Formats: sequence, C-alpha cells, structure tokens
Amino acid sequence: MTDRPTSPRQRESAASVLRASFVTEESVYGVILVSGMIVVGGGHGDSSWRVFWTVVITVLVFWAAHVYAGTVAHHGFDEHRMVSLREAFRGSLRRSLGMLLAALVPAAILLLGATRAVPDDLANWTALWVGVGVLAVLGFIAFRRRRASPIMQVVGALGTAAFGIAMIVLKAIVH
Repeated sequence: MTDRPTSPRQRESAASVLRASFVTEESVYGVILVSGMIVVGGGHGDSSWRVFWTVVITVLVFWAAHVYAGTVAHHGFDEHRMVSLREAFRGSLRRSLGMLLAALVPAAILLLGATRAVPDDLANWTALWVGVGVLAVLGFIAFRRRRASPIMQVVGALGTAAFGIAMIVLKAIVH
C-alpha cells in the first residue's frame, strides 16, 4: 500500500494542501528570509556557492524550528478538544511547507551561479529580483482569494513585493 494519492478526491486533497501551503505567512517569511541571507552573503563578497549553502541550511533550520514550535504550540487542547502530537505535527508541517517552497526558485538561481552557469553577482541579484516577483505573486493570490477588487489585488501584490524591494535597497547600500 502506498501513500500516493490514487483517487480524484485524494489528488484534489493533495492539490489543495499545496495551494494552502504556498500562499501563507510562512511563504512570505521564507522569501524574505532567503533575500536577507542573499543580502548578507552577497554583501560580504561570498561566492554563489557559499550563499547557496548558507540559504539552504538557514531555511532548513528555520523551517525545522517553525515545525517544532507549531507542533508544541498546537499539541494538547485546541478549541475544547484534544489534539494529538501526530495531528499537531502534521498541521504544523502543512502550514510550514510554504517556507520551503518559497525558497526553491531563489535557491535554484543561486545554484546557477554556484555551477558557474552565470556569474556570482548576476545570480545573487537575479535571485533577489525573482524573490520580489514571488512576493508579488503571493500578495496577488492572497488578495484574489479574498475576492478583493482588481485594484486591491495589484495593491496587495505591490505591498507584498515592497518587502523584497526593501531587501534590494539594503543590498545596494551594503554593496
């Protein structure tokens, strides 16, 4: 017996978990965390390879800490019912998945620099700008889900992307 989704209902459940995990505060936080690590690593003149590993290790540590904290916080009583350790862990894992997903694209771009497919500086700056784009998409989807007007969807995208722009300004100042 496998854990892979086999029925349409199970596949829909997996898709809804992915959607629910991607547009979360953890996703936004993950992109900002990655951007901050790129600013710090790139500001010290580190190679893309070193920045890549710094980002990957830092995101994994923050993600594990987030899963642990969520499990501890939700274990026990919640809304007048007992929450098992397993249920608390699964919920925390699902909520925290966005932090890992959000780091994938910028990390992949850093890997291009690490493998010398592109120069280090280009990889670092591109990863930062892609982070801005990811933040904009996250903000747009979040506002769209709430059935905000098209103008508010764009405002939400710009507001979320502003955190990535702040990181780019910080990198420009540090660099």
